[in-house]
Amino acid sequence: MRNALVAAAAGTLLSLTALPTAQAAQDSAPSYDRAMLRALATSLGVSEDAAADRLDRQAAQQDTLGRLDRQGAGTDGAFFDEQGRLVVNAADAKAGQRIEEAGLTARSAEHGQAALERVKAELDRLALKKTPEGVTSWSVDLASDRVVVKVNDTGAASATSFLKAARAHGDAVRVVMDAPKLSTQAVVTPGDEMTFDGFLCSVGYGAQDSSGKQFLVTAGHCIENLPVLEYQGERFAQGTNSRFAVGSDSVDMGIAAVDEGSSIATEVGTWGQAGRIAIEGGERAPVGADICKSGRTTQWTCGKVESYDATVTYSDPNGGPETVVTGLGSSSVCTEGGDSGGAYISGTQAQGMTSGGPSNQSCDGGVDSPGSSYFQPLDDALAHYGLTLNK
Repeated sequence: MRNALVAAAAGTLLSLTALPTAQAAQDSAPSYDRAMLRALATSLGVSEDAAADRLDRQAAQQDTLGRLDRQGAGTDGAFFDEQGRLVVNAADAKAGQRIEEAGLTARSAEHGQAALERVKAELDRLALKKTPEGVTSWSVDLASDRVVVKVNDTGAASATSFLKAARAHGDAVRVVMDAPKLSTQAVVTPGDEMTFDGFLCSVGYGAQDSSGKQFLVTAGHCIENLPVLEYQGERFAQGTNSRFAVGSDSVDMGIAAVDEGSSIATEVGTWGQAGRIAIEGGERAPVGADICKSGRTTQWTCGKVESYDATVTYSDPNGGPETVVTGLGSSSVCTEGGDSGGAYISGTQAQGMTSGGPSNQSCDGGVDSPGSSYFQPLDDALAHYGLTLNK
C-alpha cells in the first residue's frame, strides 16, 4: 500500500557594577522542570537546590552580558567555565575593565569569537565545493580559543586538501585525530511515517541478529528496491532484504539495517488513542483475537484476527502485472494507502506489519472503522531472517 509522497527601558553603567544579590535572584528565579533539575543534579553530584542555584547564577550572568553587549562594551564571545563563571573575551583593556566591574570574568583572547568564526566560514565554503571525506566536524571552541577540526580518516584526497587549508590558519585551528564517525540519530516509533524515494509507508518493529546488529522489520513491498529510509526528513535505516517483487510469487516481508545512533522504539504509538503500548513479546494471537494497528494514514484502528496463511493477489496501481503474495494474516482492521509496514499488536504482543487491503477502502476515522486488511505475521519474518524482537 505504497502511495506517492505529497508535499506537510535600558540600564545605566551603574547598574552593571554588580550582579544581582542572591535574594534578588531567588525572588525572580524561574521555575525549572523537576526532571531536568534531577538530571542536572545527578550529573554534577549536587543537590537539586544547588543545581537550581547554579542555573539561577548562570541566568543572572547572561542577563548582565546582554546589558553589556547592548551598551557596546566591547565583548567578543563568552563561555561558562567548569566553575560556572561566565568568561568574556574583551576586545581591549578598557572593555576588560567594564566586564570585571560588571561582576563577570574578563579574558584577553589571542583570537576571539569574530576571528574564529571567519576561519570556520572559510572551511564551510571549502566543504561546500567538495565534501572532505573522513573529516567529521569543525566548530568554534571558545574555551580553547580555537576552531577544532575532528578527523576520522585522512586517506581521501578531499580530506588532505581540507586539512591543509585548515592548518594554514596556524594555531587558530586545532586538529583532533581518530574522532568517531557521525550519523543522524533518531528513535522511531512503530506506526510512525517513514519515507523513501518519493513514497511513504509506516514503521514496523525493531529486532536484532545474534551479534546485536539492529534491523527494522517491515513489509517487503515497502523496501522492494532496498532504499534509504527517512523519518521526519532524516535518514535512519537502509533496506537490506525483501522477499517481494512485483509480478512474481512473493512473501511480503523485508528488513532494513538501522543506522548506528538510531533505534526503533519498543513501544507502539497509538496516535493519542491509548498512549504508548510497551512490547512484551511476539507470541502469535489466535484467530478471533482482538488486534489493533498503528499507521500513518488511518492511525490507530482495531478489529479481529480472521485467519492465517492467506494468499492474495495484489494489483499494481501503475498498471503493471499482478503479484501473488502468500503467508499473510487477515483481519477486520481498516487500513488505507500509506499504512503499509505499520505495526499490528494484540494486547502487548507484537503481531505483524500491514501488507495490504481493498484498494478502494475508505476508513471513517474511528478506531473501530469497518474494513479489512492483510498483515505479514511478525514471527514468520523474525524466523526467516534469524532475528530476535526488541522488547
